[in-house]
Amino acid sequence: MNAELFAKSVHAPSAVGSYSTNDVLFLLKDLSNITLERATEDREEAIQSGVHYSEMLPVEYQPTDAYIQLFHETLDESAEKVAIAAGVVAELIISKRGTDTVLASLARAGTPIGILIKRYIKEIYRLDLPHYSISIIRGKGIDENAIKYMLQNHPGHEIQFIDGWTGKGAIRKVLVEACAHMQKKYGVRLNDDLAVLADPGYCSETFGTREDFLIPSACLNSTVSGLMSRTVLRDDLIGPEDFHGAKFYKEWLSKDLSNVFIDQISDHFKQVEPAAKKNAAVLLQQSELTQASWKGLQDILRIQQDYGIADVNLVKPGVGETTRVLLRRVPWKILVDRLDNPNLRHILLLAKDRNVPVEVYPDLTYSCCGIIKPLEKGETE
Repeated sequence: MNAELFAKSVHAPSAVGSYSTNDVLFLLKDLSNITLERATEDREEAIQSGVHYSEMLPVEYQPTDAYIQLFHETLDESAEKVAIAAGVVAELIISKRGTDTVLASLARAGTPIGILIKRYIKEIYRLDLPHYSISIIRGKGIDENAIKYMLQNHPGHEIQFIDGWTGKGAIRKVLVEACAHMQKKYGVRLNDDLAVLADPGYCSETFGTREDFLIPSACLNSTVSGLMSRTVLRDDLIGPEDFHGAKFYKEWLSKDLSNVFIDQISDHFKQVEPAAKKNAAVLLQQSELTQASWKGLQDILRIQQDYGIADVNLVKPGVGETTRVLLRRVPWKILVDRLDNPNLRHILLLAKDRNVPVEVYPDLTYSCCGIIKPLEKGETE
């Protein structure tokens, strides 16, 4: 291993986020006092004209009372289902990686999922695995200082990367590239397997389900993600020894549902343990079920051709990604497999709220797909 990796200790992380430090530590630089938000249309134009998405933040969508009610209803309906999926992932991690494992959630969608996995392992196995939330950015890579911090503080441990769900699999590709880069630069071999709660894109080998269902944490932004913003990487804000940055929205503490989400699902862990163990055992015994076929990409290519979309980054497949399009981008249209799909209630509500047309698109691998309005050629997130 390259001595450069341990030549200098990385700074201790800031105390940010509304989660307990027993659940997660954010390896992120606190940028709370800096104005980084840009209006949705302004930000969309900047992104499509070449400004990298990580250099600014969207203005966070403030949900209506009806939307918050829908979040609670969805959480009530799906808590057991999410608990089983989290339990399956936890069981797979223990079986594949063992007990000397560091959980590294990819901020921010991965953070609540990582907490669920940590809590399941703690409750079922009486193991308190270290858990961090770190930044990974398409086009810029993973936070190397965060990797150094985890390796320095947990020598001999394997890092398990965790995210919420897959869409096209873009972040999985970034992770594969980042791990290859870390090995070449430092001689550190990292496992690029990305554990996710839901893998509708068929681009992960460690997942709880491949059903494209609504994970309630996808419904909201910071108020279900520890009050943390998306991660930021800008040369004038992040120095060579800093972690990637993020904002902690303390002003929304009264609206925070982050721990409500975690607690309600965690309450089911004991009850779903048999189902989680059974499902995980099937996946471990039948490796063909976990192969990453990337079949979701076939949908994307078909949509690109049918709608004449030049930039693949404007097509965002899956419930989680479509939600993001509606919450912080400029949507052109939403494609759905069928209008009576119960996973789409919040999608249809958001689309109506933003006057975005919804079209039925038959034979979709995913439940839905969001298409961002093409403005100008350029880089998109």
